[in-house]
Amino acid sequence: MPSASSAQQRGGAAFLLAQLGHHAAQLFAERLVAVKLTPPHAGILRMIATQPGLSQQELSGLLGLLPSRVVAYLDELESRGEVERRRNPTDRRLYALYLTKSGEKLMQTLSEIAREHEQELTAGLTGQQRKSLDELLSALAEQQGLAPAVHPGYRQLGRRQADTPTARRKTAPEASAP
Repeated sequence: MPSASSAQQRGGAAFLLAQLGHHAAQLFAERLVAVKLTPPHAGILRMIATQPGLSQQELSGLLGLLPSRVVAYLDELESRGEVERRRNPTDRRLYALYLTKSGEKLMQTLSEIAREHEQELTAGLTGQQRKSLDELLSALAEQQGLAPAVHPGYRQLGRRQADTPTARRKTAPEASAP
């Protein structure tokens, strides 16, 4: 087991989480090339698969994406035949989102890609270590208020720099006070 000093030499827990997170996201994006998808496409498909009938507005809110970006991604997925928009029976102004048969088959493929991805990333751990890591990371994510199953990188897609939480904190009146 690595010593505390070797963890400090590697940059500490926060740095290691950022380093591994970036690495994992990059590897996952590379895996998605085989099915001609991007990570946002995969996330949208997953969200629709787990919550069929979501409206575009609900999906946008859950993912923290601008509605215009969600519409663009949905247009792409719809043109591929993976997603369909149906009129919401209780509110005709809204569309309910569903996977098509092709989209359901693609979700099976994405699930397999995700399993292989996780196995590769955690190959150096025992089963107990994987379980412990999952529990620890879940506790940290919950403590930080991160939405379950939503990649926080979505929140940056299609936003201007001034619209990001970090930029808002920097420009807040109390942040500029001496």
